Amino acid sequence: MLSWKSAQLNHRHSQRRNKPMKPTIITCALTGAQQGKQAYPALPEQPDEIISQGLEAWRAGAAILHLHARDKNGKASSDVEIFHQIVDGLRSAGCDAVLNLSTGGAVAGLPLEERILLVPELKPEIASFSVGGGSMLGRYDHDGDTWVGDRFVPLFSSHREMEQVARIFSDNATKPELEVYHSGMLNNIAALMDVGVLEEPLLVNFVMGIPGECTKATVKNLQFLTEGLPPGAEWLVSAIGAANHFRMLGAVLAMGGQIRVGLEDNVYIRRGELAASNGQIVEKAVRILRELGGEPATPEETRHILKLSGGNKHE
Repeated sequence: MLSWKSAQLNHRHSQRRNKPMKPTIITCALTGAQQGKQAYPALPEQPDEIISQGLEAWRAGAAILHLHARDKNGKASSDVEIFHQIVDGLRSAGCDAVLNLSTGGAVAGLPLEERILLVPELKPEIASFSVGGGSMLGRYDHDGDTWVGDRFVPLFSSHREMEQVARIFSDNATKPELEVYHSGMLNNIAALMDVGVLEEPLLVNFVMGIPGECTKATVKNLQFLTEGLPPGAEWLVSAIGAANHFRMLGAVLAMGGQIRVGLEDNVYIRRGELAASNGQIVEKAVRILRELGGEPATPEETRHILKLSGGNKHE
């Protein structure tokens, strides 16, 4: 027969085992800046398409919507008015998701000074911030005996330039989602923290699986990257491509990370089957999360977790 003390200890251990996971933030990246409808017809490009799929993803459980803009020809754009149209459309439909606007588009050749304008103009709650000098992309095609997609994508030319952009984020109460493509970028985050231009908790997105100068999507690599973060940082993974997208999700959850899914990163719902929409991909992520004992965070829980203090949530 168990003693009273043993029974109490067993009860406490049982409580710890049965304690629910903290809510997990699901980000849905709706469209990106690279592939278009010629690669995948269901990819949302125009504002009405992005708004429609954004609402579907939000209703499916995404607390954050990561938004890029496209022009009338489907090309990546940094036009503030197009972003404004998307934001207004989501808000007027009652969507309370946290909106994460992209200052990316370097891969599409958009200059930094144009991409960063949306921060002071729209003051989003979150905007992406790639904290590095740039990356070589591409892979070698042995069948064709040539390099495919071989190019250099410039990001920042100096630490001073990164500091200036970080101050723009801070001045407009916009939290940067720090995009990390390889471990060297963690040094840049540390340098910006040392200068005092990044507020905690940090939000870091590990972009993994892009062919070229980008970290391969493996659990071992992810463990190494997360060990380089300061205590209390929140992090997620953009696992690019069908071979990586859902496979990495379980590891992310086991290691305490947040979730990112969406057509920007992967267009398949399962092997050999294209996804119908961003909403369908979010629904699958929610099912996996719940099977592992978790629950998706609401937008308000997300704002509390990330300590968001400003932005366009009421616009």
